[in-house]
Amino acid sequence: MASNPMKPSIRRPTLADVAKLAGVSLGSASRALSVPNEVKPATLERVNRAVAQLGYIRDGAAAALASRRTRTVGAVYPTLNNPIYAHSTHSMQQTLWEMGYQLLIASHEYHIDDEAAVLRATVERGVDGIIMVGTDHSEEVFALLHQRSLPYVLTWSVDDSNYPHCVGISNYTAAYDLARCVLARGHTRVGICGGPIERNERARGRRNGVLGALREQGLSVPAEWINEQPFSFEGGRQAIREYWSRPERPSVIFFGTDLLAMGALHECRRLGIAVPEQLSIVGFDGIDEGEMMQPELTTVSIPAQEIGRRAARHIVDLIEDREPASSGPLPHTVLERGSLGAPATAPRRAAKTETRA
Repeated sequence: MASNPMKPSIRRPTLADVAKLAGVSLGSASRALSVPNEVKPATLERVNRAVAQLGYIRDGAAAALASRRTRTVGAVYPTLNNPIYAHSTHSMQQTLWEMGYQLLIASHEYHIDDEAAVLRATVERGVDGIIMVGTDHSEEVFALLHQRSLPYVLTWSVDDSNYPHCVGISNYTAAYDLARCVLARGHTRVGICGGPIERNERARGRRNGVLGALREQGLSVPAEWINEQPFSFEGGRQAIREYWSRPERPSVIFFGTDLLAMGALHECRRLGIAVPEQLSIVGFDGIDEGEMMQPELTTVSIPAQEIGRRAARHIVDLIEDREPASSGPLPHTVLERGSLGAPATAPRRAAKTETRA
């Protein structure tokens, strides 16, 4: 009976076949596939060539069982619908890959009651460590991490936390610095729009940073000018509709993310509100899209890619029982652009400068 040429071979190539074809020991072949950064380039090249020639695919489950490690890191985000997290995830994934690790990503879309379930599902995939956004999480989240003795790194914020393994900025200080720039333009009628502050120390820090700068000048924000919206483009549009429906309006609005601020700019254009002549708008994040707006968005630029890189190195150090490099708050940059002007009753000054912190 003639064999079917399309039927795949039953015998699968083994690691021993790879080692033999590459002319290296079984141990060298295993290290080349498990920890490629610890193998000589020439050896790695021979092993990779043999893998490609044989069509060898590693049995990840068996390797994990033997080493008690999956060489996988889990990252739980509040959302994937924000460009700032994409920038951070990209650099995180690249750094982990260079260190021989894979990245598993999950999100709870700001449904804080779902965070523990999302984390549990991620942990059940056998990850060696966890990276999470923010420092404020439920007791259930921290209990799960401690019960599993999983190393973890908290990112994006160093405010309000004594946990030593945090990588991020001071959201309070960054918002405070932005508020000082706004106040220097002569604004006294200030609105604040951000996301819900429950279990979100980033949103709290940004709001409190603005309020702190205002208090120093003897200023405050009326309760009706503090607006909570979903962290989305549409949330920014809705905020403008609400502010503009009132007889008393702010001369400037601080938005807790660039995404909110960009939605606000679009709604201002739709309603015929001149920015910054009638209303100044500032954001927070420094995503590239903000510079493409008309007018360009004034914001705080945070080092998203560096946060991703450092978080990756930090979690691998913890997994491999090394002491991570200590790190304080990462620097931020206030970018004054065209969306920030002087209020109508105050003199205008140049619109585009940079203030570094």
